[in-house]
Amino acid sequence: MAPSLLAPVVAAALVAVAAAWVWDYAVVRLLWRPRAVAAAFRAQGVRGPAYRFLTGSNGDVRRMKAEADGEVLDVGDHDYLRRVVPHFLAWKEQYGGPFLFWFGPQPRICLLDYELVRQVLWNKSGHFVKTDAHPTILAMLGKGLVLVEGPDWVRHRRVVNPAFAMDKLKMMTTTMVSCAGHLIKEWEQLVSNNGNKEAEVELNRNFQELTADVISRTAFGSSYKEGKQVFHTQKQLLAVAMATLLNVQLPGFKQVNMYLPTKTNRLKWTLEKKLKNTLTTIIQTRLASKGNGYGDDLLGAMLEACFVTEQGQKRDELTLTMDEIIDECKTFFFAGHETTSHLLTWTMFLLSMYPQWQERLREEVLRECGNANPTADMLSKLKEMTMVLLETLRLYGPVVAMLRKPVSDIRLGSLTIPKGTGLVIPIPILHRDKDIWGDNANEFDPLRFENGITNAAKTPQALLGFSIGPRACIGQNFAMLEAKSVMVMILQKFRFTLSPKYVHAPADRITLQPKFGLPIILRPLDAPSC
Repeated sequence: MAPSLLAPVVAAALVAVAAAWVWDYAVVRLLWRPRAVAAAFRAQGVRGPAYRFLTGSNGDVRRMKAEADGEVLDVGDHDYLRRVVPHFLAWKEQYGGPFLFWFGPQPRICLLDYELVRQVLWNKSGHFVKTDAHPTILAMLGKGLVLVEGPDWVRHRRVVNPAFAMDKLKMMTTTMVSCAGHLIKEWEQLVSNNGNKEAEVELNRNFQELTADVISRTAFGSSYKEGKQVFHTQKQLLAVAMATLLNVQLPGFKQVNMYLPTKTNRLKWTLEKKLKNTLTTIIQTRLASKGNGYGDDLLGAMLEACFVTEQGQKRDELTLTMDEIIDECKTFFFAGHETTSHLLTWTMFLLSMYPQWQERLREEVLRECGNANPTADMLSKLKEMTMVLLETLRLYGPVVAMLRKPVSDIRLGSLTIPKGTGLVIPIPILHRDKDIWGDNANEFDPLRFENGITNAAKTPQALLGFSIGPRACIGQNFAMLEAKSVMVMILQKFRFTLSPKYVHAPADRITLQPKFGLPIILRPLDAPSC
């Protein structure tokens, strides 16, 4: 065929291919398929906000969150749902539950029934996995135990598990107490410098620094200074994630979007490289100078499990690659300080609001620990302290929602859920379900946990603060031990009240945080109480 005749044929073929691609992508994926999914769920009685081309419900979420962000609550109002998840609240009221909404073109079902949630979280057959993480969150958190699935999760769990054995955690109590002791001394100095024998401190920031110090020392031992660099880098990545969380990730373009040299991506790449280099240096230094072992900290326990068999012999091959070890370090570093710092923050807020419970805990602490530094055995006897921490997790748990998706079409209760459909578990809404928690579900009542977690509500294991089932948080004992250690040392030294400057505005910043911090007035125990 002559070149002059070939060119129009090639052009026509390219136009046909382009048209087919546009049809499949723009029409089928972004228009027809969402409408078909919505119709299928509507036939099952599940409704929700209408799908908008490409953006789904993201615009509505942005708008409602922006409107709610300016609202300030009464200081005693623990029902902050209209501030933190206004979209869920509005859709629940309009459509009932479960309801369907859209993250861009991706369908998501919000589960509001504990039985359905239990079926998802307790499933041991691998039918439900975690949804794909936002790229910046993945860079910050790493694809460690929290995000891996299937056989990889089993392999990671086997390696990480020894690091969180109770005997090792008990050994770390001394480190936790030592770190808390330094903060207590700073506060005592502030108080002594004031003529009125009291001091105002911003606890949210203080606790983030404290828990970062604890995880740096318990995870990385003598390399804790480098560990603090991890903390600051992850905080920067968290800010990037918050700014881009509702940006639409186009199906089929996710990898392309990740590699475009945008300003945000360049910043993410720089921070991710810095994070990886810091952790690589810490790990390589440990491997090069291990001597008779890898150390008694969390990193040492993980390397021991990774490199040495149960018989004490060197493994022929790694059970985790170096990149996987780095990801596990990212995971337990971020989770280890972020969740505990906010648990401490909200516990101090609630004890400031309810001085009768502050006094009850102080009496228990002085009875079981006296004025001595607490030990793991002492902490295990603090029943009322445990009750208060669990109730704090119920009302102000750090995680606002959990996300899962089925790996194949599946039956969930009376619903047929297509493969890949996002399932959203809105924890603060479930924790305020009066049918489960009673008429006082919006109130602070630690006594509901008097007989343990399983008997606290009308359904067992209704507390989702550390999740439930086989994927429950492996670090929950670490978090509770650290929170108890810090709270004991504060209660031994100070009485505390909310500062008049405090503004009650809980906010979703990946974790639940006080938007304007938590200013608290500290007074030594020997000072006259107000």
